[in-house]
Amino acid sequence: MKRYSAFAIAREAVRYHQGWERAWASPVPKKEYDVIIVGAGGHGLATAFYLGKNFGITNVAIIEKGWLGGGNTGRNTTIIRSNYLQDPSAAIYEKARSLYETMSQDLNYNVMFSPRGVMMLAQTEHEVRGYKRTAHANALQGVKTEFITPGKVKYLCPIIEVNGPRFPVLGALWQARGGTARHDAVAWGYARACSDMGMDIIQQCEVTGITQAKGQVTGVETSKGAIKCKKLAMVVAGHCGVLAEKAGFRLPVESVALQALVSEPIKPCMDVVVMANTVHGYMSQSDKGEMVIGGGTDGFNNYTQRGSFHHIEETVRALVETFPMISRLKMLRQWGGIVDVTGDRSPILSKTPLGNCFINCGWGTGGFKAIPGSGWAMAETIAKGEPGALAAPFGLDRFKEGRFIDESVAAGVAH
Repeated sequence: MKRYSAFAIAREAVRYHQGWERAWASPVPKKEYDVIIVGAGGHGLATAFYLGKNFGITNVAIIEKGWLGGGNTGRNTTIIRSNYLQDPSAAIYEKARSLYETMSQDLNYNVMFSPRGVMMLAQTEHEVRGYKRTAHANALQGVKTEFITPGKVKYLCPIIEVNGPRFPVLGALWQARGGTARHDAVAWGYARACSDMGMDIIQQCEVTGITQAKGQVTGVETSKGAIKCKKLAMVVAGHCGVLAEKAGFRLPVESVALQALVSEPIKPCMDVVVMANTVHGYMSQSDKGEMVIGGGTDGFNNYTQRGSFHHIEETVRALVETFPMISRLKMLRQWGGIVDVTGDRSPILSKTPLGNCFINCGWGTGGFKAIPGSGWAMAETIAKGEPGALAAPFGLDRFKEGRFIDESVAAGVAH
């Protein structure tokens, strides 16, 4: 694989850009692999990358029903933060955030990581107490956050209205090294690195069945034929329940749509990410000038990837009081993604009842920020056959044992 650099750009400029290689190969599937990962989104590709980088396992196939990064990886609002209350959550999200810091260098691919800062507004006295509690917990966890005053909020984000009649801003939990990254670039960077290691990325290849013998996984049936494997990882977000059923077990998850929208592009006016959980809306400005807006999940189970009017009305109505200027903007586009939600709003990184079969799911609305940490922990689980310190709290058995990691109660939102 040729390295990307300023010198490479200059060299290809004089060649009329005729010398660029394909970023990743599109091979024909082999008959057998050491590991098959189902799902070529950010989490699946990160898992493959860290299997190769950390454990030297490169006889790996990443199988994707559609196109690489075409699911939730390309449909989210790109927020990166690690200011969670519960210790296991803070640990894995902070690992992810720290890996985002050096990802462009590690992958030799610009993922446009922008540590512009994330603030979570406190608009009720209950939230003030809750976020101060989280700030103290973060200090013990080694996650750098602070609770800031309304004046500091206004200074960091001048377009915000801190004296709203219904939802005044009483302060905010501020993580200066949180931010955003380019979601597509994260998937592309991992894919390029995996392909360079000799891994096979197989797109337009739907898994139609999972084969097993004596309680152990033996391979998968796909639209491109049967493929054998020694270990199988299922990393398919909202479709995890469907795939688990093919393997013969059920998961404690529900699949719902999460919608987002962007405005027409405007001049730079906001260089932080703001989350307003009382009204359940969040907003940032993209590098192209669009205001990126998201809210809560749909209130019913579904597999749609379309937007709907009620989401625009509810989310934008909630944000207009806090950001009056958005009332004058036109919507450019809207979309949805299918998220998998557990009862405690925390993920599952675990072995399964089927031997040598592993599952990574349940990230709900917070999957993008976790991609590198999730991949790191999942790769360790697959390579060793047992979860390491990052993944161990998120096992499937916690639901049977009542060991919930309840971030929905702790934070009021799991974004």
